[in-house]
Amino acid sequence: KRRPRSSSSCGSRAVAAMAPRREAGLLLLLLVLPPASAGLSSYFGTKSRYEEVNPHLVSDPLSLGPGAGGSLPASCTPLQLRAVLRHGTRYPTAGQIRRLGELHARLLRRAPGAAACPAAAALADWPMWYEESLDGRLAPQGRRDMEQLARRMAARFPALFAARRRLALASSSKHRCLQSGAAFRRGLGPTLDFGGDEVEVEVNDSLMRFFDHCAKFVALVEENDTAMCQVNAFKEGPEMKKVLEKVASALCLPVEQLNADLVQVAFLTCSYELAIKNVTSPWCSLFSEEDAKVLEYLNDLKQYWKRGYGYDINSRSSCILFQDIFQHLDKAVEESKSSKPISSPLIVQVGHAETLQPLLALMGYFKDDEPLLASNYARQAHRKFRSGRIVPYAANLVFVLYHCDHVNTSQEEYQVQLLLNEKLLSFQYSNDTISTYTDLKDYYKDILENCHFKEECELPTVNVTAVDEL
Repeated sequence: KRRPRSSSSCGSRAVAAMAPRREAGLLLLLLVLPPASAGLSSYFGTKSRYEEVNPHLVSDPLSLGPGAGGSLPASCTPLQLRAVLRHGTRYPTAGQIRRLGELHARLLRRAPGAAACPAAAALADWPMWYEESLDGRLAPQGRRDMEQLARRMAARFPALFAARRRLALASSSKHRCLQSGAAFRRGLGPTLDFGGDEVEVEVNDSLMRFFDHCAKFVALVEENDTAMCQVNAFKEGPEMKKVLEKVASALCLPVEQLNADLVQVAFLTCSYELAIKNVTSPWCSLFSEEDAKVLEYLNDLKQYWKRGYGYDINSRSSCILFQDIFQHLDKAVEESKSSKPISSPLIVQVGHAETLQPLLALMGYFKDDEPLLASNYARQAHRKFRSGRIVPYAANLVFVLYHCDHVNTSQEEYQVQLLLNEKLLSFQYSNDTISTYTDLKDYYKDILENCHFKEECELPTVNVTAVDEL
């Protein structure tokens, strides 16, 4: 297999390859935190706590939040709920733990005097408790994330989560996802009889880890350093250089002993300690809010080019999941029209940030007018694409299909709502939070009819460079 060339700089072709397939409409949903959340926690990207997008959960983990009533007419009854979840709060991966161990050992070796370098001395005293065996596993807080999400979902849609309704649970093969699925089921409690005491969690990597099965994505994006040229350029750019120099100074280390990856590990350790233990780690003291914005942008650049709008294949590879969602919605509509019971009223699937982010990009959400580049950090201060607001731990995208009585036309009989992280999501084509099912299918007709996973994901046979193909 030909390995694409590696490069730390960005050619113009890589940026030109960005051209979108479809202009996204305006998104009214703004996931904005109140000023009280100022500090670092707003900038942890995909390592953000779920409470960052729903601050009301800090004081009441079972609260449905403001405006929970929704805007549906009383004559509408929910028929089916399809939820795609990200797993709950997890431990760092083995690679992140190794890098943290390397940085911590460096501070221990220096053992500077507390008076000369208090930040380094405090971090040298910090107990390095992460072990590589934790490798991305679900933390106890992650189980609570899922149990509480299940309870809130059941409270929001009591008719669907009533006793003797069938629950179909699926998950990626990763341990944290399987455990998240089991925790979600536990959160529903023993009173709900889903046709048996225990609901089996089905492993379905073809839907929950579609990116692993897409050869074109793996070769041209996942394993191709050139595809990440914007990320690499930002690591070497002026904003990161300033953060590096500041952290090196605080730790009394020569700046040559640090790099962007090590500084990012220090920043993410601050995020892990908050998410896992709900404590402010001494690692947080190395960073100001301005530093945090720079490091968030580094994280978002990677998400954008690897999972978002950077390359078409990122989102196109998710069409297998998108189409599966609509096949089940179609089936529920058919069963309802035939007066049959809905065979799958509840479908809950647990995957990753890498499952949800491409799916939302495929649907056109959180798309900025200008691509995220290494060179436009300042201009992107108010960007829509902020991964911490879109796919924090326990993120969830929910499709709810309704049957409505007393309607004027047959098209209005079946209606849909979307919720992202338990907030109603406006439709791209109307800016409303309720749509007829027909309108929704019409808007996404091209993806539903013409996006074929096998063809999309085939590697090109012609020997072209990765950026030309993308």
